[in-house]
Amino acid sequence: QVQLVESGGGLVLPGGSLTLSCVAHGRTLSGYVMGWYRQGGGKERRLIAHIGWDSGLRSTADSVKGRFTISRDRAKNTTYLQMNSLQPEDTAVYYCTADVSVNNIPRYWGQGTQVTVSS
Repeated sequence: QVQLVESGGGLVLPGGSLTLSCVAHGRTLSGYVMGWYRQGGGKERRLIAHIGWDSGLRSTADSVKGRFTISRDRAKNTTYLQMNSLQPEDTAVYYCTADVSVNNIPRYWGQGTQVTVSS
């Protein structure tokens, strides 16, 4: 079992930055892919970034490319999402996930953290 706990959400002005954190508890994350999904504005939940826990290889969705960066600190069992140049359309609940493959619907989900971008 893996328990994921997100933090770092909040209210930010357009153009601002936030960093989300996701601490994992339980089993080792070796062999897992960590992801960040978001859901907002009545839209379906979408994967916006993922990173291999062992390899560090990462990818971001076109909608956030160049603005969002995913990273992980294996010593702290923590995955991060650095978000820059935030816009109102980035307003959503952000979820941290873990699974053995990015092609799966993730087995493990955090509780979600709200990010609101508004003036």
